[in-house]
Amino acid sequence: MKTKTLQREFGFTNWGGKRRGAGRKPKGEHAGVSHSKRARLSKHHPVLVTMRLCDGLPSLRYDDSHALVKSACESSSERETFRVVEYSVQTNHLHLIVEANSELALSRGMNGLVSRIARALNKLWKRSGRVFADRYHARTLETPREVRNALVYVLQNARKHGSWSARRADPYSSGASFDGWNDADDEVAVSSPRSLPRARTWLLAVGWRRHGLIDAREVPVVQRVSRRRTSTTRARRTRTLAG
Repeated sequence: MKTKTLQREFGFTNWGGKRRGAGRKPKGEHAGVSHSKRARLSKHHPVLVTMRLCDGLPSLRYDDSHALVKSACESSSERETFRVVEYSVQTNHLHLIVEANSELALSRGMNGLVSRIARALNKLWKRSGRVFADRYHARTLETPREVRNALVYVLQNARKHGSWSARRADPYSSGASFDGWNDADDEVAVSSPRSLPRARTWLLAVGWRRHGLIDAREVPVVQRVSRRRTSTTRARRTRTLAG
């Protein structure tokens, strides 16, 4: 008579699911940019973008490296769906204000820009390997006030870091060709020819001027968020600006 063999059950430790301390650990001292899906983007809203270099790389605030970044911004803005309108170069990061027709156009445009800059800088520095520490940080700008604050933040970022104090536009930015300076600042108001495309969104071309032109000595301020925004928008707005 055959006896029925019973299969033993194995006890498994429950390692899955959400728990404290799970997931890949951040590189360096701080966590990188969240890899959650980016919010949908309207073609009417400009975007503030931050790109940070890997640790240990040379400063970007030199004429040769700045020229490469500027050229990459110009080349990446030749398409109709994506354009870099303003930028500034800091020692270890970049700030951009861009316009894109959709989140897909933003992603493709930024990927192309990142690749152009990385290849050019690696060639200049005679090295290979990764140039940017993480994927770019993007923040949608939906009001005239937000756009004006972002313009000050980008064009005057060197003043925030204490690396530029002269009463004229930071030479390592698009400030020299920016036409929104206060006319009272004659030294700044004289603009150089513009090589980047002009803004096409109403917010970036016209709307922000409702809150006044930008003074040459104006310093970026911390942007506050209204509590009346939705939870999704609030979470996106309150991310800390890098740099």
